[in-house]
Amino acid sequence: MSSGTDDTMGVKLKELFQALSLMAPKMGRHLNGWSRCPHCSVASPSLELLWKSGGLVPRGTPGAIHQWATYRCTTCGGVVVAKGKGGDQSETPEVVDSFPKVRTVHEDIPDRARTYLQQAVETLHAPDAAAVMSGSAVDAMLKAIGFEKGSVYKRIDEAVAAQKLTASMGEWAHQVRLGSNRPRHADEDHPHVSQEEATQSVEFAEALAYFLFVLTKRIERGTEAAKSASSEKVESGEPEG
Repeated sequence: MSSGTDDTMGVKLKELFQALSLMAPKMGRHLNGWSRCPHCSVASPSLELLWKSGGLVPRGTPGAIHQWATYRCTTCGGVVVAKGKGGDQSETPEVVDSFPKVRTVHEDIPDRARTYLQQAVETLHAPDAAAVMSGSAVDAMLKAIGFEKGSVYKRIDEAVAAQKLTASMGEWAHQVRLGSNRPRHADEDHPHVSQEEATQSVEFAEALAYFLFVLTKRIERGTEAAKSASSEKVESGEPEG
């Protein structure tokens, strides 16, 4: 490759990094660029500055020091902590990390259930929608483990009888089912679910998905890794521990 080509590529990379730097969120009066609030999941949240350190915060151990700031979501009031780029003393340092993180659904969950569960998480600011999506996620999970026919009510009981769910998990699954039915069927007396009820439904659906799929996959990967390590020891003639 010629030096001229190298120079051109270097310029283009520099321009790319500059463009990415301009796109990175800055620690200003508003925190822009967030896809969703990590608390209520409203899209493109308005995050207003509450407090800012006004300088690099010292630390008692070796390492980079940062500016810090807190922002509140104008929809739910939830607070986000932002961490500035190490050593950046400017008025509006680049934000390199934040807490809490925006919630995402684990990739080990089957596609259909994961899609419903992600929608449930993303609609927590609209409790009825979150409850309906949580119910759909539970429905899809039951189908993914082989309980495909009949009502959700029947399939939950079948999963408990087959010891795929504990009795208490079955009871909670029924609560999620009932909660999703109220807005879905426009219940006469109680058509809407509360924010607390929707949050509980989403949290249970997440816990159920972790129990049925994420934990199972993690155990399978750990078992395979242990077998692989054992095989390598045998092949090399190394005595097993």
